[in-house]
Parts: sequence; C-alpha cells; structure tokens
Amino acid sequence: MAVKTVLITGASGEIGHGLIQALAEQADVRVVALDLHPMADAMAAKCYRVVIGDILDKALIESLSAAHDFDVIHHLAALLSTKSERQPMLAHKVNVEGTMNLLELAIGQSRLQGREITFLYPSSVAVYGLPSLDAKRKAGKVKETEWLTPRTMYGTNKLYCELLGTYYSEHYRQLDADAVQGRVDFRGLRFPGLISADTVPTGGTSDYGPEMLHNAAQGKAYPCFVREDARIPFMAMPDGVTALLQLAAAPAKKLTRRVYNIGAFAPSAGEILAFTKKAFPKAAVTFSPDQKRQGIIDGWPEDVNDDAARVDWGWKPAFGLERAFAEYLLPAITRRYTK
Repeated sequence: MAVKTVLITGASGEIGHGLIQALAEQADVRVVALDLHPMADAMAAKCYRVVIGDILDKALIESLSAAHDFDVIHHLAALLSTKSERQPMLAHKVNVEGTMNLLELAIGQSRLQGREITFLYPSSVAVYGLPSLDAKRKAGKVKETEWLTPRTMYGTNKLYCELLGTYYSEHYRQLDADAVQGRVDFRGLRFPGLISADTVPTGGTSDYGPEMLHNAAQGKAYPCFVREDARIPFMAMPDGVTALLQLAAAPAKKLTRRVYNIGAFAPSAGEILAFTKKAFPKAAVTFSPDQKRQGIIDGWPEDVNDDAARVDWGWKPAFGLERAFAEYLLPAITRRYTK
C-alpha cells in the first residue's frame, strides 16, 4: 500500500485537531504536524512526526522538505482576525510571508518528486467587504467573485494569499526562457465562522457564536460583542474538516475554480442564543456590541453562494443549524464541562 505523507501547519489549532483525527483513521496516511506550540500527547500520538517551530523559519521549512516527500500540504497556520487587526505587521509576516514559505516548499517538493503537490489553503469570508449594512442585506448569498474589498488586515492577507496560490499554480516564473519544472495544485476554501465543541475559541471575529456556547456551559456570564441581529455564515467544525478532505481528494479535471465558497447555516446572534438557552436555560448572555468589531461583522456577507463547490466536488454539509446543536455542539460541550 502506497503511503501518503501529509504536512499540516498550525496543527494544534481548531481545524488541525479535527483534520489530524480524521487522517489518523486512514491507514495509508502519515501526518507530519507543525506548530509553534507543543501538541497534546493524545493528538501527537496520532501523528507520524510532530515538529515545534515557526513557519517563518526558512531553515526549518527546508529541513522538512529534505526529510520528507509530501503528497499534500494543509497550510492552516495563521494569525486570526482580531489579533491581525491589532498587529498588522505581524499579521503580514505570519499570514503572507509564512504562506510564501509554504508555497516555496511545495514548488520545491514538486521539482524533487516530478509531480504536482496538492496545497490546501483555508481562506475566509473575511475576504469580502460590503460597504454598508443595507448593501449586506440586499446582497443575499454572495458569490466568489463579488464584493472582494476586504476591510481588515486578516481579510486582505487571505485574499492576497488566494492570488499567490493561483500564481504559483498557473503563472509561476512565466518569463523564464525554459519551462519551469514543478507545479503546485492550489485549492482554497473560504470558510465561514467555524464552531468547534472540542477546542476553545482563540480570537476570531466570528467567535461570538462558540464563545456564547462555551460560557453558557460553564455557567459564566457572556457579554456578546455583536448586536442580536448580527448575521454571518457558520459551520460545524466536522463539516469544515470534511470539506478540506473532499476538496483534497477531488480530481483536478473536475475543478473549475482555485478557491471555493462553502456554507452550512447562517443564524443571527439572537438565534444562536435561542438554541443555547434551550440547553442552558440559565445562560446569562447580554448583547453589548463593540462598535468596531460589529463594523467588521457588518461588512461580511449574511451568507455565501456555494453552488460551485456543490457541483464540482459534491460539497454538502452534514450539519444544518438544528443538527449541529442537537447532535454535535451541545452534547460535546456539555461533556467537556461536566465534572
């Protein structure tokens, strides 16, 4: 049996945890995990190798390339939206320069192996920027080519890296006299807000949804930083992991885009609270909008059009809003905080 080697950067994060668990169930896959922070022993045991290091460390990236023949790269490492807004220079380094380092690794691996390397990139609805709340409400489900005017550093980084990935796939060093050896098969997903039952939110602008749930389960008061009517698309973490795996496995000839929207459900903050209170009637949630963070949310679409993903590679979320709460979020979060 041919064994595939998969590199995951940002492996200790929310998506990384789910991705490692899913890949560990495949006998023909070995995972090389890279993260700035040590990984929990139980998760590390599911990996072929765990490397603690920085995606900005070019010597480390080169050593990984020398040690392994990668089949697939899942580049998950990123500085999230809130911190990126507060430290834009650091965001550029991590989100853009770090991505460049991984794309260079991919093109180098392609030359060494004589075949395309599949590169999965989690982008975000933050690439969109609608000018007003009225425009947002009129826009409906936004397509991949619409409203690409991000208003945050994180969204700007993500959109630029989508373009970088496309460049490495289709136009890399196009002025060279001889054809360049090596190809990257870049595939991006514009994720909505991801809600995980297994990991605690870590600073995303969409984290008011999971924060509400995690605080309610612990009996803690939570001042929600957006209005009750705030609405953006969300997705249960297992569907996010499934989408990455499905897109990675899709035949290249069936793909009509480099970057795809994916969606699942799009509740208002008030609707999230209503579901939360069904499980935790004493949940002490108040709406105390932070006008600056609310302004960012108001610039993101209420929902996304993911028709291309559904047609090209069969995308279909397993979890709608009700099932996400009833079968995934509430049972797992309740267990997490029940002593």
